[in-house]
Amino acid sequence: MYYQPVRFNLLPEVIKNLLIINGIFYFATFSFRNTFGLDLNEILGLYLPGSPHFKPYQLVTHMFMHGNFGHIFFNMFALWMFGTSIENYWGGQRFLVYYLFTGLGAAALHLGVNYWEMLQLESILRSAGFDNADLAMVRNGQVDPGLAIAVSKEVIQQYYLKFNIPTVGASGAVFGVLLAFGMMFPNQYIFIYFLFPIKAKYFVMIYGALELINGLSNDPSSNIAHFAHLGGMLFGYILIKYWQNKTDPDYY
Repeated sequence: MYYQPVRFNLLPEVIKNLLIINGIFYFATFSFRNTFGLDLNEILGLYLPGSPHFKPYQLVTHMFMHGNFGHIFFNMFALWMFGTSIENYWGGQRFLVYYLFTGLGAAALHLGVNYWEMLQLESILRSAGFDNADLAMVRNGQVDPGLAIAVSKEVIQQYYLKFNIPTVGASGAVFGVLLAFGMMFPNQYIFIYFLFPIKAKYFVMIYGALELINGLSNDPSSNIAHFAHLGGMLFGYILIKYWQNKTDPDYY
């Protein structure tokens, strides 16, 4: 089965609505904060399961929240730039399924890696004498002074942050869209900084490799969810290959 657009739409329906919804949530963040004193990022952002702040709906809502203007601008620009060709090629329904699937897959990998990192930190704390009650205190921002001297402040802080800092952004799904663009149009040129041409397949491979390197470096000062980006690409690849094997192997 081949997917060929009847005509090329510069702002296809699903992408248009995704841009609008993300924009509404972004401006609502400021409105609710200034009017009601509520931070929607803290309510709708994604927390680690086990955190007192975690709610299942955050698996979806975090994809529509952004931390600042640069965050939403570059995500939405990339969604439009790469997603337009994909939605025109696949159609709106398939594109929406793909977008949500990769967003959820990105969240799954991000949470899995975060949970594993949390277990490593918890192991360090337990070997320093922290029991379940002490760990619960740390998760709530309190530390027994007698135990605090037995382990580094950085370990305590990182353990606390795992449970209390939300993840927001559409980046995981956008990286899935980028992966799809590289697979659907591998020889299409992308102009980096509008000057330097590179084929899409190489751009995706290089970008993916950089995300893997940055993710494995595990810089505690970084607020970028590298494994969420990789999760979007990984689950996007899985879904595309599933569709390929289910229909015509040459559909893309």
